[in-house]
Amino acid sequence: MITLIENGEVYAPAPLGRQSVLLLDGTIARVGAVDRRAAESLGVECDVIDASGCVVCPGLIDPHEHILGGSGEKGFASMTPEIYVEELVSAGVTTVVGCLGVDVTMKNMSGLVGKAKGLREQGIDAHLWTGGYRVPPTSLSPSVREDILFIEEVIGAGEIAISDERSMDPEPHELAQIVHDSYIGGMLANKCGLTHFHVGDEDGRLAPLRDLIDHYNVEPCWLYATHVERNESLMREAIQLARAGAIVDVDVVEEDFPTWLRFYLDNGGEPTRLTISSDASISAPRTLYQQVCEAVLRHGFALEVVLAFVTANTARALRLDRQGTLEPGKAGDLLVLDRRTLELIHVHGRGGWLMRDRTLAEHSRWLEGNKRELHLAGTGVGHQASREGAAS
Repeated sequence: MITLIENGEVYAPAPLGRQSVLLLDGTIARVGAVDRRAAESLGVECDVIDASGCVVCPGLIDPHEHILGGSGEKGFASMTPEIYVEELVSAGVTTVVGCLGVDVTMKNMSGLVGKAKGLREQGIDAHLWTGGYRVPPTSLSPSVREDILFIEEVIGAGEIAISDERSMDPEPHELAQIVHDSYIGGMLANKCGLTHFHVGDEDGRLAPLRDLIDHYNVEPCWLYATHVERNESLMREAIQLARAGAIVDVDVVEEDFPTWLRFYLDNGGEPTRLTISSDASISAPRTLYQQVCEAVLRHGFALEVVLAFVTANTARALRLDRQGTLEPGKAGDLLVLDRRTLELIHVHGRGGWLMRDRTLAEHSRWLEGNKRELHLAGTGVGHQASREGAAS
């Protein structure tokens, strides 16, 4: 299969100007001038997309999603359902990393691995953090290291909770053992081997991670801290940690990413060591895409700057070598957006077109032959719509 996307403004995520993108069997073969007639004369199927007036960019990478759903923290009836492929595609997310949170009993690693495999079957590049808030981590095999080594989807440990009332308050040496085990597993399996930390709003903030670096032979680049936007004091510590070489992540649950991005950059944050995530479970995957659009359209950030936080930075940190940029040899995970509004028009993933002409081309397989009928919307959906209407 040959797929040619022509006449679009390519952001790789660096701006490359008006270029064509040629895909061969889902892999990028060329970014640049392409002779359409020559491609069509090869005698094989050639799918051509005219991207005039559009941006062509890498698919978004969401490094922190509760794809199996969350437990909720108000009793059994507050458990949230799993994330469906339609939600990811509608958010322009072509790569997702699933995780467990405070509940590792009803939402467990077996279910998480199965969910990731299902998403892969439907064209989403899905990966996992092994564990959850608990220490020691609730890995599927006897250890974090073995999960990373022998479960294809697992890339590191997490999300381990620190400075949070729901944390197990682990001893420093317990955290050090997890971080070293994850790092060694990653080294042996050629994966990132990061340890992903949920950071709460208690006064300790990032002190446990600084302790690991100062006293337990942990390299900063082995650490990946998320939820660092809870307050200015935490963000300032995160900026220092990123300068030392760690990766830090801002979630978009409160829909204030542009504000925190400005704070991060204005206070000397290292741009290449920042990522953003949806933390989807109560929030929606689409919030990630909406916050990217808001940062560009309403807050004046350059598109290439914002795209890096959901594409190239994340791929580099997680060692997802085939994702994150548009260049020959990389996976053809890409988006075609309206240049003026950044509205999603086409989404291409590992399984081909996931969205075509603003219409979903991939749907949850369990719907086939199923007689259930579900039309559900959280109470926050109407709130978000009213906010957007008031701001427009």
